[in-house]
Amino acid sequence: MKKLFTITMALVAFTISAQNVTFGAKAGLNFASMTGDDADGLDGRTSFHLGVTAEIEMSDTFSIQPELLYSGQGFTFEDDVDGDFTTKVDYLTLPVMAKFYVADGFSVEVGPQIGFLLSADDNGEDVKDLLKSTDFALNLGAGYKLDSGLNFGLRYSMGLTDVPDFDTDGFKHSVLQLSVGFNF
Repeated sequence: MKKLFTITMALVAFTISAQNVTFGAKAGLNFASMTGDDADGLDGRTSFHLGVTAEIEMSDTFSIQPELLYSGQGFTFEDDVDGDFTTKVDYLTLPVMAKFYVADGFSVEVGPQIGFLLSADDNGEDVKDLLKSTDFALNLGAGYKLDSGLNFGLRYSMGLTDVPDFDTDGFKHSVLQLSVGFNF
């Protein structure tokens, strides 16, 4: 919690010293799955994300973009005997992206993310108690922003935390996000 407070205060300081801050909203598709040795045989889950953003312009070519997003993640599994199973894992995520504008309107981005577990459902059964309450990830992406404020993004979120709250062999989230947003 102390680290989250420190990050928040640093963002407030950046906001005060920044020349230009724009706020926005974004939404899009999540193509989520799991990685690791224990994840063999698991298929992806298609879901969505939505939330708010703030882009803090530090220079003409560099911005910091904190976000607050709902993110639907998880996986599906097909069992020859019992059929298909879907595990839905939903998070409130806080990515903080460093955006580098490499051409007019086009940016590449990288940054850490912390996720707070909201719910976990395995075919109608609540399994939230079996998962860690926080999830850390590293995000890499690219985006394009029009002068009107309309923007598009592609981001990959690579999980750094084993998701279950018991011993596994690298059971981590892997999420590809396609977004559309608008900066006001």
